Amino acid sequence: MLGALITSKTRLKLLIKFFVSAGNTGYLRGIAEEFDESTNAIRKELNQLTDAGFLERKQDQKKVLYRANVAHPLFNPLQHLVHSCLGVDKVVDQVMERAGDVQEVMLIGAYAKGQESEQLEVVVSGENLDKDYLANLSEKTGKLINKEIKINFEKPASGAYIVVYQKMA
Repeated sequence: MLGALITSKTRLKLLIKFFVSAGNTGYLRGIAEEFDESTNAIRKELNQLTDAGFLERKQDQKKVLYRANVAHPLFNPLQHLVHSCLGVDKVVDQVMERAGDVQEVMLIGAYAKGQESEQLEVVVSGENLDKDYLANLSEKTGKLINKEIKINFEKPASGAYIVVYQKMA
């Protein structure tokens, strides 16, 4: 969906990487390896996004670290757009509606790292969760967003994750 609006595949990958979670960071060479693209193509897009104020650049010893500029006035709308296109918002809305006493919903796996994937991995934690409903919901929502949705009920021991909903006490 975003591909029709943003024609540069490299720029699209960078926007997903940095705006799916404000905590995602990256270095030029690491991003180039992750995306399997040339450093020149990545550098060009990073420079344009930084010059436009969407990304921040920070010198870290001999490397330059990039991350989303959360102070940019379009950060929240752009993050919401990325979440909508990935289907995260639909998954969370559906889970909250009828799944039980949901305490927390987390995005894990490739999307939590800002990488494109055919699978959306979600962790749902709470009391009296209707696991059959969630399994059925993941199948229906997966068809809606054209991705396989994997629902987990235990937080991973390690790795990247993004909390997309947390119940307030």
